[in-house]
Amino acid sequence: MNSFMPISRNDMNERGIEQLDFILITGDSYVDHPSFGIAIISRVLEANGYTVGIIAQPDWRNENDFKKLGVPKYAFLVTSGNIDSMVAHYTAARRKRSDDAYTAGGKAGKRPDRAVIVYCQCIRKIFGDIPLMIGGLEASLRRFAHYDYWDDKVRPSVLVDSGADILMYGMSEHQIVEIADGLRDGKKVDELTDIRGICYLTDPVNTPIGSAECPDFTQVSENKKAYAKACRIQYDQQDEVYGKTVVQRHGRKMLVQTPPSYSLTTEEMDFVYSLPYTRAYHPIYEKDGGVPGIEEVEFSITHNRGCFGNCNFCSIALHQGRKISKRSEGSILKEAELLTKMPGFKGYIHDVGGPTANFRNPSCSKQLKTGLCKGKKCLAPEPCKALEVDHTEYLHILRKLRAVKGVKRVFIRSGIRYDYLIKDENDEFMKELIKYHVSGQLKVAPEHCSSVVLDKMGKPHIEAYRKFQDKFYSITKGMGKEQYLIPYLMSSHPGSTLKEAIELALFLKENKIRPEQVQDFYPTPGTISTCMFYTGLDPYTMEEVYVPKTPDEKAMQRALLQYFRPQNKEIVLKALKMAGRKDLIGDSPRCLVSDIPVSNHQRSSGGKSSKTSVNEKNKNMRSKGKFSERGGGERWQKGKQKPKRKQ
Repeated sequence: MNSFMPISRNDMNERGIEQLDFILITGDSYVDHPSFGIAIISRVLEANGYTVGIIAQPDWRNENDFKKLGVPKYAFLVTSGNIDSMVAHYTAARRKRSDDAYTAGGKAGKRPDRAVIVYCQCIRKIFGDIPLMIGGLEASLRRFAHYDYWDDKVRPSVLVDSGADILMYGMSEHQIVEIADGLRDGKKVDELTDIRGICYLTDPVNTPIGSAECPDFTQVSENKKAYAKACRIQYDQQDEVYGKTVVQRHGRKMLVQTPPSYSLTTEEMDFVYSLPYTRAYHPIYEKDGGVPGIEEVEFSITHNRGCFGNCNFCSIALHQGRKISKRSEGSILKEAELLTKMPGFKGYIHDVGGPTANFRNPSCSKQLKTGLCKGKKCLAPEPCKALEVDHTEYLHILRKLRAVKGVKRVFIRSGIRYDYLIKDENDEFMKELIKYHVSGQLKVAPEHCSSVVLDKMGKPHIEAYRKFQDKFYSITKGMGKEQYLIPYLMSSHPGSTLKEAIELALFLKENKIRPEQVQDFYPTPGTISTCMFYTGLDPYTMEEVYVPKTPDEKAMQRALLQYFRPQNKEIVLKALKMAGRKDLIGDSPRCLVSDIPVSNHQRSSGGKSSKTSVNEKNKNMRSKGKFSERGGGERWQKGKQKPKRKQ
């Protein structure tokens, strides 16, 4: 039986360990599952011969938790957990969340705000000048000077505020082994500067020659054009083929980012996912009812990494990169067979996906030699002419999975890029997707319908969604099935005025889509959309971008997505009048709201009959999807932050 990493002195004693090589500190409860970054890093270190201990959610208000495993032989490694701690704590409206899916019992408050900084400061205070490394999503996306939505200002690199020695950005399997081996071989931390995929601080005189230089911290803090310029430089160099070292001065120190680490090969990825994970939360959390965050992924399989979709509000391009890495068919099938033997498995594999489920191959073959095109997108606003669309391998894997003994159904719950799918001249994948892999509803992400907004999102125009929608319902009807598309939609993204919000409301009315929950754009660290939000500029054109920022306007745009709700009537009326669209007020079929007063009963009940059945709702195509604060790549946060796929 697989065992967890040591979390106490007793665990260390049972294994005969006097001193651990590395101690990992995380802002999440300890879950030893490959969807959790801390689990992968700890298992990779263990597989390379190092002893590792875990301190999960230490109490930062006293020293005891940080001391309980002693002093590591080589280094402390710190992560905030699977998502940014500020996103874990606050909604897009900056309201405090009441729950946390990555904490036992779903309880909020077990980690501090800005967890990476706080944990590192505690370690420095207690242990002094000990080697200290940071990684994970929070560190990765805050590695340069960045706009912070919660402070509403530009903050320096998290490396500066944390006092850590090295920041590992991206997925970090390569970096952690190189760092560990270097420390084992007697190298000092400041000698580990030739590793790809890291950031470090140095004296400006040591700045590597030939680097791409961003405007410095002072400049990007005071000049929004300089900030936009820095954002473009950072994204333009995020390619493992041609990416240069990037530097950005912070006061008396120079922040140096080495070129991106190479993506894992198929053999390396197979190895990572073959490690002896317990695939469970630690037993100490049983008394709290477990860790909710594992529920969505416990019986899911990751088959790929990376995303060449490269939406502007998503952080995957800056974290995992645009190049697709994939596991072999044998590795995936072996994991499926393992799942069938796990306690609680009822025959259903919940997902076979990744950042984008139906990306299995590079977008084109030339990128393997020359890298992905700088400043361009493979799918937006139109698919590139060089795009190579092929679902053959993915479809073959799904067929094999359906045949695994003990498997009743295989679902796909990660995002499907419908714009990529409809470019496939072979309909086999789409037909089998609809027949075997959809459970009544398929979630897709058009996000908006206005070309103005979609261009700023880096998404294809709505015609692609309409084409997919028509084809989906045609095939579904032909199979005698009743299944529905659940579209993710976003209000208040940069570029969206009230005009575009009304355009989206009319699109929803036309397509009989009634989302039960909607979301505002959430400017999380490191994304191109967040750059637009802060600067009011498109970093790739330097053209001005309209940004809805006031609570009043954001509320109007949000309400327009649920124009049909009686409680939203007054604010929708206000929005329509302000936009000069009184023609949409009245009782005709094309109108969004009438001018007849709403009764108190309708307002309190939301205008819904308590007798309306689920089937009737489905027939009306009313969305039951949970729309959370996405943007910045937190795309797995659905409802109460239950993750679909970790990075």
